[in-house]
Formats: sequence, structure tokens, C-alpha cells
Amino acid sequence: MLISYNWLKSYVPQIPSVEKVAELITFHLCEIENVENLENGDSIFDLKVLPDRAHDLLSHQGVARELSALLGISFNLPIYKIPTDIKKTNLKINIDDSNTRRYIGRIVREVKVGPSPDWMVKYLESVGGRSINNIVDATNIVMLDCGQPIHAFDLAKLEKEEIVVRNAREGDTMELVGREKQTVKLNSTDMVITDSIKSLAVAGVKGGFDSGVTEETRSILIEVASFDAVTIRKTARRLGIQSDASKRYENDLSASLCEFAMQEITSLIFELCGDASFEEVVDVYKNVPESRKVTFSSEYISRILGLNISEEEIEKILKNYNYEFVKNENVWEVVVPIMRIDISGPHDMAEEIGRVYGYDKIIPQIPKISTTHKDNQTWLKICGVKNKFIKDGYREVMTSVFTDKGDLEILASASDKNFLRTNIKDGLDKSYEMNRLNMPLLNSMEVKIFEVGACFTKDGEVINVAYKDKKNTIETSLNDFYKKEFGDEVPSVVENKINKLEYNSFKMWSIYPFIYRDIAVWVPNDINKNDLVSIYKEYGGEFLVEEPYLFDSFAKEGKTSYAYRLVFQSYDKTLTDGEVNSIMEKINIKIRELGWEVR
Repeated sequence: MLISYNWLKSYVPQIPSVEKVAELITFHLCEIENVENLENGDSIFDLKVLPDRAHDLLSHQGVARELSALLGISFNLPIYKIPTDIKKTNLKINIDDSNTRRYIGRIVREVKVGPSPDWMVKYLESVGGRSINNIVDATNIVMLDCGQPIHAFDLAKLEKEEIVVRNAREGDTMELVGREKQTVKLNSTDMVITDSIKSLAVAGVKGGFDSGVTEETRSILIEVASFDAVTIRKTARRLGIQSDASKRYENDLSASLCEFAMQEITSLIFELCGDASFEEVVDVYKNVPESRKVTFSSEYISRILGLNISEEEIEKILKNYNYEFVKNENVWEVVVPIMRIDISGPHDMAEEIGRVYGYDKIIPQIPKISTTHKDNQTWLKICGVKNKFIKDGYREVMTSVFTDKGDLEILASASDKNFLRTNIKDGLDKSYEMNRLNMPLLNSMEVKIFEVGACFTKDGEVINVAYKDKKNTIETSLNDFYKKEFGDEVPSVVENKINKLEYNSFKMWSIYPFIYRDIAVWVPNDINKNDLVSIYKEYGGEFLVEEPYLFDSFAKEGKTSYAYRLVFQSYDKTLTDGEVNSIMEKINIKIRELGWEVR
């Protein structure tokens, strides 16, 4: 949001320097993306307004009120000149949808559409806008000033002096205003403004081309409305349009702002078109919100902020922001301003008081953390079970908890994985078959795997233990398995460390395929087999990823045959047969040099 310093100054005459304003906004309000100093002496702040305050800070008045409250200086609204000769109207307004909170309309006749005065053009251009004509510019000025979007229709282009707000019909199309005409296709979830016969605008997003104000316009219908934020956001996103109006509507606006905006636009058009004839306002207000109150104590504010703020300081902040409140001892009952829809409870008031007081005044303190702890029994049992399986030669696997059948169904998942598993063994069986292909990497002629994990049944979540070897698959509950193997007593963390029952650390595996070679060598009986292992490791280098695995040995006529399996793999690439054959050839040469025989 671009904010003009001179515009702010019109509301807060005692406003400090540009640098001081930038500092106040940064530390007490929101982030500033950039400050640009213009040649005409104005300065423009580019504010990064977050959604929680977009309902009031996407406006010059909203920012000006904040600055006046932060500084404790006066905020001055201008005196709006309103025409006294207000005529009766035949305008009818009907709201036929549930997403329009309020709609105010006013007909103004005998307007003169033409160029805008210099001050209006400068204000618009200073914040990145462009001048179109005095009527359209007036609606934009009011929106940028108070934050409420406004639209003006050419009354002569309406079939009837009637407004009907309803949902669009599926497949309807409309041409929208803009530098270039844009035709959009609507659906039944979009809201449109109509004259009961034809569509005039996409509600809260953009006006229609056929109802826009031009130099030939002599009478206008002013629209000031409040719409549901979610509906506007969905329509704007679907159409790919983010207008200044939709940006404000989708961040939510208080319906109470409509009345002020109508007063301001009326005064501005009266100033621009002194001979214009104004008709009475038609105001349809659905579900007027009740007054909201928030109660909190000084102790609560101090506890939430971690800083002792005096009652005098809290009261000063409330008064500067013109909060209505009643104080009973150290408890405040505050009436939430209608415009502040972001405040819903005492936690919001703690944030409000904290940011105004200054978060920089909060002294950082490391919280006191108790060193005592209570061991998690389930975690200790899992660690004990895992260590037992590892010592017994099993490898841990982790299979998916999502499956194609089960007791509990989930949303937004793959069509063949839309249930939570009721057991582990189904996934373990599949894992077993896949791991049989990788037996050389396991340095074993047998695959033995296990898993400890959650299963989900109609009765709730349970932790099970499942393990499998070439003979069978067994699954049981964690508690039953632990009791069978270890008994009822669960050692503490300290006792586990003393007994060295810590779980092995994880080592990442390579994503590239492995190659294995079997080699059998005759050596004299007095040669230690570890001498062979040393040769394999020396010439295998970094590609020998597993300890050489002895899978066969026998003695004959003073010699012993040792058969080893060597597994080669790279962490960086796919090894070729040529690279592995080169390593094996070097091993063979070394063995022959020692007088041993490769079988």
C-alpha cells in the first residue's frame, strides 16, 4: 500500500519528519518496503500491510489514526459539506444473496463529468494511480482515503432505477471496464450487481463496461457496499483479477465503514459538481453486528508480554486509541471499535498494547527449564525392541501406513492409498521380496527384517512389532512382545545407556545400483584369512561398500579355500562392469604375486 506523507499530514498536522514516521511505522505498525522522496516535496511510504490489519491500514485515514495514537497528538477529520436540498428518490435496492452485508445507494443528477482538479490528480499520481475523470477519480480518492471501495454507474445506462444484488447465472458473460475491455465468464458462485434486468458489475471486483461513467454521463448511481470476504476472494482468483477494490474486500471490511464513505463521496461530488441534484440515500443493512467487549487484567497483559506494564501506561494507550473502557480495580472492560475486526479476545489486546508500548522494551530472558524429566515408557520399549532385533541380525524397514484397504479412510490421498493400515505384516511381506534382490548389500545369504510402527483400527491407534525371515512372518503388539522378551520392568534412559542399549546411528544409502563379485582363493593353511580381507579392502577402495563376506571355506591337501563376496557401489554414479573388472584384475595380480591361487 502506497501512503502519501502530505496526505497523512492533512489529518495529523503535527506529524513529525518523514524519517521519524518511517521509524514509528516500522517498530509499531508494519514493515516498510521503501520510502520514495518525490520532486514535489511529498514522500511515499510503501507499506507491507499484513492481512490482520488490511481492513483499516489499506487507507490514509487508518494509518493517520495510528500515528496520532502512537504519538498522542490530535487527528483532525475535515468538515464535510453536505447538500441541504436532498430530494426524494425512487431508487430500490434488493439483496437476493446471503453474501452481501450492506448496500447503500444514492442517485445524483445533473453532474458534470470532466477533468479533475490539480490537487486530486497529484494525490492519485503520488500513490501510483491515474486520473480518468472527476467522478471516477472521486471514487478512487475516497477508497484510498478511508479504505472503502466505491463504484459509480451511469444512471442512463440502467434499464430501471433499481439495484438487485444476486448470484450470477451459470455461463453468464460480462465485459469489464479497464484500459482494454475484458470479457469474463461467470458461474453461480459469483455475485453480480444488476438493474434487475442486466448485469452492471461483478460485485466487489470490477464494474461492467456498459454501465461505466463517461464524459456524456449526466446522472450517476453511487454504490457503497460490504461483501463477504471469502466470496470476493474466490471470484477474483478464479477470474484472475485483483483490483484495488477486491484487494480490500477479500481482507474483510467493517460494514460500518459504508456510511462514512457515502458521506465522504457525497461531499466530494458536491464540491466538484456544485449544481448537482442529490437524492436521499437508500441503505439496506443486513445483520447489524452487536457491540463487542473484551475483558483483561494488568497481570494478564504483563504475563503474556513477559514485561511488567503499569496500569497507568495501559490506560494511556487505551485513551490515545480512543477506546471506550470501564476499569474495576486492575481489570479493564474495553469496547472494541467497530473498525477493529481483528480484535476478538484479551490476547489481541495484549498484542495491541505490546506493539504500541514497544517490543524493544521487552528484555530477553531465557526461561527457566526444569532439568527433571519423565521417561516415555513407549519410546523406551521401542528402543529396547529395536536393539534386540539388531543384535539378532535383523535389519529395520519402514513401510507406508497408507494402503488400499482398512478400517479408517482418509481424504485427499491417492486412490490406491486412501486407508490407514490395520497391520504391518502386509507391507513387511512386500518389503521382504524387494530386499531379497539386495541380499549382497546385506552381507547375508538370508533376509531378516523387522518394523515397529503404528496401526490404525476401529478401536484406535496401536503400536505393533512385526518381523520376518525365510520361515515365517510374526506380528504382535509392542507391549506383548516387550513383556515376553524383557518382562514387566522398563529400564530408564540412564540405565539403558549403562547397559549400552542405544540404537545404532543411521547411515545414508547410495541411490545407485550395486555390483557384486564372488572370488575364491587357495591359500596355505598357515595363512590367516584376514590377509585376504586386507587385500580386498586395499584394492577395493571407496567402492567396496560392505565388509567382504565369507560365504564358503574348506581345507584340502594343506590348503584352504576361502570364498568371499565383494559388493561394489558408488555414492556419485552408476559403476560399470569395466570399472569393477579393473579392480578385480588388480586383486588377482596381487594374489598371484603372493603365490596364491584364484580358483
